[in-house]
Amino acid sequence: MYRQVLDPVAGSLAWSSLVAAIPLLTLFVLLGILRMTAWLAALISLAVAVVVAIVVYPMPAGPAFLAASEGAAFGFFPILWIVINAIWIYNMTVATGHFDVLRRSFARVSDDQRIQGVIIAFSFGALLEALAGFGTPVAITSVMLIALGFRPIKAAAVALVANTAPVAFGALAVPITTLATVTGLPLHDLSSMVGRQTPLLGVFVPLALVFIIDGRRGLRQTWPAALVCGVVFALAQFATSNYVSAPLTDIVASLLSAGAVVAFLRVWHPAESYVEGSGVRTTTAGAAAAAGTERAGGSTTTMERPPRPPAGGAGNGGERDRGVEVFRAYAPYLIIIAVFALAQIPAIKDALTSVTKTFNWPGLHIQSSSGKTSTLSQFKFDWLDAAGTLLIIAGLLTIPVIGIRPARALRAYLSTYRQLATAIVTVMAVLALAYVMNASGQTATLGTWMAGAGGVFALISPVLGWLGVAVTGSDTSSNSLFGALQVVAANKAGLSATLLAAANSSGGVLGKMISPQNLAIAAAAVGMAGREGDLFRRVLVWSLVFVAVMCLLVYLQSTAVLGWMVP
Repeated sequence: MYRQVLDPVAGSLAWSSLVAAIPLLTLFVLLGILRMTAWLAALISLAVAVVVAIVVYPMPAGPAFLAASEGAAFGFFPILWIVINAIWIYNMTVATGHFDVLRRSFARVSDDQRIQGVIIAFSFGALLEALAGFGTPVAITSVMLIALGFRPIKAAAVALVANTAPVAFGALAVPITTLATVTGLPLHDLSSMVGRQTPLLGVFVPLALVFIIDGRRGLRQTWPAALVCGVVFALAQFATSNYVSAPLTDIVASLLSAGAVVAFLRVWHPAESYVEGSGVRTTTAGAAAAAGTERAGGSTTTMERPPRPPAGGAGNGGERDRGVEVFRAYAPYLIIIAVFALAQIPAIKDALTSVTKTFNWPGLHIQSSSGKTSTLSQFKFDWLDAAGTLLIIAGLLTIPVIGIRPARALRAYLSTYRQLATAIVTVMAVLALAYVMNASGQTATLGTWMAGAGGVFALISPVLGWLGVAVTGSDTSSNSLFGALQVVAANKAGLSATLLAAANSSGGVLGKMISPQNLAIAAAAVGMAGREGDLFRRVLVWSLVFVAVMCLLVYLQSTAVLGWMVP
């Protein structure tokens, strides 16, 4: 049995931390500076992590490779299992033309791409995050934005930055429930604390999105709608997480924020209507005339027309889709909501979890530095209760509703694997890297060294969560890696354990936009496979700015200034 050592380099925690950070630095340099393809950068960084584990840490080669295999398996199930099946449902709607109906439905809310970006990437993306998470909202919303005329790199950047504030409560609040499990803290306290941190992001992210889409002019012209969206989302996220239910938090917040924007647009419109690549900025007074030009065959926008309408739907030429086709376009997402809601009913949930198997990864036995048996080698195979399996059920129910032939649905499923091939390799490699670092003690070395900052640790506590998500791509995984460490550090520094544990999750959401697997998923979805480095540089500044704000907020919450916010 391998026992972790936290200071293998000259008995120094500081020097050991520098070495432990080498795999992460390798990954970021390969992606951000050398612009290497994500799957190759991930495999190289995995190799570096294994070498550090074997050569620097006293971890035998056998356990190191077994840890990597467990991480790769976890990367596929449950993480990729969710993404693959969510993208499959989306691909079926594309094959039948119902995705175009959905796109036109969103476009009718506003012909301004800045508003469309807020509604689709932020509000609709938050709903997808609430239901599935793990890269699903980035993949689907980025493609929707492209269909509305966005350039691929901008669509991917907007989708990545938008996928922040909802993440902590994503996948029906799995990150929060996981955090409660690993820390032993009450779920309600953690949900309440996170609900007093991430809503601040919810206010400003929509403003950031319109800035990304159209710069300062876009922010100046559309800030009222963006602010309405952000404030409503923030209030709903705070109220639901504190007083209703953690799993329902993002569902409520996403629906209310989208509804608020739609209602606001009935009484307010931006001075100009922005459409990328059209070369024209249409004033509000001229919007109707521009729409008429488009229907008459003009080209005031770059929006592509669908090659064919769904059976019985509206044709080209700007006609409105029939109500039944609009319903079918929204039906897959309504079915997903219904399936996930039913799965939370105690009797059904008990039946789903009754077949769950938890076992120790064959041949892998690890002790922490204190001599306690590590739970890292325990693998939970909840094949029926997994979100990905529920998405398969929702997909099967979707088939007759949207009218796709079973054989065509099967072909769409197989093509989804081909579409996500490089993303699959990237995610599995990065999770393997994370497991090797965690099993060998590299992760614990970094965390323990950072925890030595004492009371100032509150200022850098979110960075630990940010780092965890940047590596694993999952707030759930980051909470598993660092949640207990945050509690230990809090107790040593005399700080609130609830505050710092929540900070791990809240800070973590800001690392998701730069995580290699999310970058790979976004790049694959918009046809930019191999250009993950370009996306990384595009969103890195936003990630750093937002995490700095979160660090300041958590620090103030650890003092008398905002200490009243801690439950």
